[in-house]
Amino acid sequence: MIALLPHCAFLSETSRMIAIARALEARGVPVVIATHGGPYTSVLDATGVKYTLLKPTMDAARCERFIDGCVRLGQPGQRLQSVEEVRESVASEVAFLRETGAAMAVIGFTLPAYLSTRVAGIPLATSHGGSFVPPIFEHDLMPVPTRMPMPGAQWLPQPMKRWMLNRMPTRLRAAAGFLNKVADELGVERVPSLAAMMLGDLTLVTDVPEILGLPSDALENWRPEGSGAYRADTRLTCVGPIFARLDIPLPERVEAWLDGKRPTAYIALSSSSPEMIRRVVARVRAAGARVIVASTIHLLGDLECDDVIVGGVLPSHRIMPRVDVAVVMGGQGSVQTAMASGTPLIGFPLHGEQELNVALAARQGMAIAIAPQRSGDLCVTEAAQRILAEHSFREAASRVREVYSRWDGPSRAADALIEWLASKPPSRRTTQGASQYGSALAGSGSSQAELRICAEGSSPQEHAGHARRGFIASPVRGATRAIKRAYLVDSRS
Repeated sequence: MIALLPHCAFLSETSRMIAIARALEARGVPVVIATHGGPYTSVLDATGVKYTLLKPTMDAARCERFIDGCVRLGQPGQRLQSVEEVRESVASEVAFLRETGAAMAVIGFTLPAYLSTRVAGIPLATSHGGSFVPPIFEHDLMPVPTRMPMPGAQWLPQPMKRWMLNRMPTRLRAAAGFLNKVADELGVERVPSLAAMMLGDLTLVTDVPEILGLPSDALENWRPEGSGAYRADTRLTCVGPIFARLDIPLPERVEAWLDGKRPTAYIALSSSSPEMIRRVVARVRAAGARVIVASTIHLLGDLECDDVIVGGVLPSHRIMPRVDVAVVMGGQGSVQTAMASGTPLIGFPLHGEQELNVALAARQGMAIAIAPQRSGDLCVTEAAQRILAEHSFREAASRVREVYSRWDGPSRAADALIEWLASKPPSRRTTQGASQYGSALAGSGSSQAELRICAEGSSPQEHAGHARRGFIASPVRGATRAIKRAYLVDSRS
């Protein structure tokens, strides 16, 4: 039994877990799905997926705050979840994993599972990191960002911005502090850094070597040796793109707009605000394109006019191949849907992982990246005009589509999970299993008293095996050094 735990604040994580579940079931592997809720549980419902709703549940407002926290993650004092929420989530997840007899958990950004799987004594696989993996940082492949993640750094020289984006993920130790407080209480292995929050015991790298600019050996043979920034048993395997292929109907009125008679843009900004979508629609219309809007969870019906049509959650994989330009944020799911469709895109990346996703498409010549704060600027209209007028964007996108067509990401992911489990006897699937960690006796509440650990032997610190290392800055001066001291925190966090 394999448990899938999507974070349903994100359409991409929800749809990715659906794809992996279907591939596993096609191979005869039983799966169970559980989530703490979110607006995209509606996608699970619409596609007939059965799931368990775990406590604490996250409503739309809580998910909106979580997404906003993702954008600010790494800034001083920023945490994605409260310690109380993590405690209650771990208790609920441990109970679910034990009741179902899961041999492994696969997550899409359900972060408490970094702890609950250790308490339950089962391995953790992740897909939410996408391409945001250590070999990318180590080969300096993170791009110069469209926006710096910390105030006061936008003025830095381009080389310094790129240097910081490639070094920050492993040095942002405080970003995982909300998890590590509970990890220490439980006596389980810590999550050493922001980079480690994107990785599992088995990390499914959901892209292909040709697009990443790395040979497959650089991913498959990577080991977390000596850095202290990763859990010791972390492994990577390249499986290829996994993006939404939602089994939902294409509305007839949207179908009518896919006739190719006029330049058409598809705007799917699922992790944005209604105000941003309105600004982008206005700017793309000014480029002479008619617009199909996937409003997802937003109420945008008032945008409809002769040049604009609004849908809800739409099957993007059926729409993107038939439009001239896709306009997305920077989530890997949306970006890869455009890439697999052979459709040029404009991306508005929110944070480092999304900067990479859009940059990978831009390096192929099929995308333009724009900072989200410029979503109402003339540059959006100019980008749309360029893509509509210059055939090189479409030609580059067609080449990428050909590369992606050779990879079946969900099937390869399922095979990787099955092979990984088969290669490891149950007693060796985690470095420190349930018997070493002790038993977690959890109620439904969130207080520390309700999560009691009967540890055997060593102290929580010894169980954690967390290599604490300070950050030694490179020789930079003035404000640059101050910014790095503020954001690249050391082990005292």
